[in-house]
Amino acid sequence: MILILFLPVSCREDELVVPTEYDLLPEEINPDSRPVGMYVLNEGNMGSNKASIDFVDFRNAYYVRNLYAERNPTVIKELGDVGNDIQIYGDKLYAVINCSHKVEVMEAATGKRIGQVDIPNCRYIRFSRGNAYVSAYVGPVTIDPDAQLGAVYRIDTASLRVTGKVTVGYQPDELEVLGEYLYVANSGGYRGGSGKADYDYTVSVVEMYGMKQVQKIPVGINLHRIRKDNYDKLWVTSRGDYKTVPSRLFVLDRKNPNSREMVVTDTLDIPCSNMCIQGDLLYFYSVEWNEQKEENRVSYGIINVRTKELVTRHFITDGTEKDITIPYGIQVNPVNGDIYVTDATNYVSSGVLYCYDSGGKLKWRVRAGDIPAHMCFLN
Repeated sequence: MILILFLPVSCREDELVVPTEYDLLPEEINPDSRPVGMYVLNEGNMGSNKASIDFVDFRNAYYVRNLYAERNPTVIKELGDVGNDIQIYGDKLYAVINCSHKVEVMEAATGKRIGQVDIPNCRYIRFSRGNAYVSAYVGPVTIDPDAQLGAVYRIDTASLRVTGKVTVGYQPDELEVLGEYLYVANSGGYRGGSGKADYDYTVSVVEMYGMKQVQKIPVGINLHRIRKDNYDKLWVTSRGDYKTVPSRLFVLDRKNPNSREMVVTDTLDIPCSNMCIQGDLLYFYSVEWNEQKEENRVSYGIINVRTKELVTRHFITDGTEKDITIPYGIQVNPVNGDIYVTDATNYVSSGVLYCYDSGGKLKWRVRAGDIPAHMCFLN
């Protein structure tokens, strides 16, 4: 492994600036690689102001750790506190920084800062027709049985101005665009976590043009992830209540071919913490707390979204899953089928990014930032 340190010139006199590091990966150099690379957003422990961005350079076979600091040496406090989502739209890279209450906007090709959009307690981001849509808890970052309803904010991606807002359910998390509508998974995590109020259990349906909530679909408590497949179905995860109600995976489809109304058509007795859909395959991992044994039960599986059948509970096939402490992110390369899984380890020190081939055998692993969680490809 080759380690090259680049110390950025800094105007942040009162801060300890972590230098950018370059690790050589055991891959062939491919100047024509598509995708070009993959960004990794490290959440950083809450309150530590240590969110950071890494980059997997597929063309030059490098892992670039803490890219944002090098590309933006004059930005005070660097990226901010708790990185919650990262996506590319057009030529811009968007990082949702939850506890810093902002969406950081950068050049996708370089990682250089363009600006930011202030959104309170923001969570996840999706795009459609020149607009970004950001879910937000809106209220303070705290467990509260009286926590307020959340919202979705609309941002014009040209001007980076907020152009609309719609109230949805309690503590909305992931969202997905399907046709003219936005589907938002409401968790109610602040309320349910208090033990004095109930979790939310709905998916909000937002008509994007008018920014109006037109429907709430009852699904399951404490919703989190939502993904669309190639058949216009939505796959939604429920975290349960961590005690008596287990995590489950739900499928939403149209009530009938001529209706826009979506309903739950299938409930899969499969716990799911995170997922990624490529083609007809849904790759997922699950970290489910077993209260009796006082330990996490971890699994890595694949579901065929066309048949809704479980293909395998073991997409890692060489036994190296035992090296992963807490899986925390998942992504699949759309070209070569490589599977990327992040490990949060102990949540306070460096995590690990694992790369598996399409057959589930480990190709390499590399040290990442603190709590690596979210990934997106640069094409």
